[in-house]
Amino acid sequence: MRRYLVTGGAGFIGSHITEKLLSMGHYVTVFDNFSTGNQRFLSSSKSHEKFTLINGDLLDSDLLEKTLEGIDVVYHMAANADIRLGFKNPRADIEQNTFATFNVLEAMRKNEVKRIIFASSAAALGEPDAFPTPETCKIPTQTSLYGASKMACEGMISSYCEGYGFEGYAFRFVSLLGPRYPHGHVYDFVKQLMSNPNKLKVLGDGTQRKSYMHIDDCLNAIFLVAEENRTASNTKHNYQVYHLGNPDYIQVSESAKIIIDQMGLVANIEFTGGRQGWIGDNPFVFLDVSKIQSEGWVPKNNIENSVRETVDWLVKNPWIMQRRK
Repeated sequence: MRRYLVTGGAGFIGSHITEKLLSMGHYVTVFDNFSTGNQRFLSSSKSHEKFTLINGDLLDSDLLEKTLEGIDVVYHMAANADIRLGFKNPRADIEQNTFATFNVLEAMRKNEVKRIIFASSAAALGEPDAFPTPETCKIPTQTSLYGASKMACEGMISSYCEGYGFEGYAFRFVSLLGPRYPHGHVYDFVKQLMSNPNKLKVLGDGTQRKSYMHIDDCLNAIFLVAEENRTASNTKHNYQVYHLGNPDYIQVSESAKIIIDQMGLVANIEFTGGRQGWIGDNPFVFLDVSKIQSEGWVPKNNIENSVRETVDWLVKNPWIMQRRK
């Protein structure tokens, strides 16, 4: 039985991690400023006797240091996740991702907390040359401030593993799907179609190729290597990077058709044109997942079924559309 801190624990990924840790009998403290997190995502966790909620900002280093007293392991899931608007507010990615991660690492060091699991992103790879893209790819030219900030976080975490004996894991996710899905193209398309069931506007030309992953498959991969196998503890630098995604991909135009079909609609699809939907929208995201598969991980959900399940959840939970403007 351990004591865990989950930053961003009221978010999509963090709330699922929180529930899983509690189900395993651990104590869990969620640290969230609710800028994007949602109280409803914690509804089942709040009644648990081993759950604690701290409403705070990771830029508050004093509160963070105090919260980490007695903690054994940190799941650092908090971040500014809006890639699309990164260049309109460049400070957000630097503060909420890079500076916040530094504060987490320093609070860990001062409290002698040695293990961290970090939510990185496929966006940190920019536009790589190799597909599927392995963990050993060269450090990329960045195409988004979000991706740049995530790669900077990875560098800091690996440095703390080397310098202070931390055990670190960085997981580069593709876009995740499933219950509580709060943003991304499936969200945007469903919201559009709920407003106007006859027309769907798609940014770009629809040929963008993306790999999506169900939240359950993501959690199974994380807990396999960071909890069960503890793979970083057996490496030279006490640090491991894993690419997490589906060993397949889909075109945005095809996923749009699946969403329309799942909603039982007949809608005209209009494309804005261009290879990208916005600056930083990588036209091809497809990760090599052979490293995590070598640990025994096998995904249980394919992309189409994950999209359809996510559509159903969004339609049944329209309140999430009202909350996020």
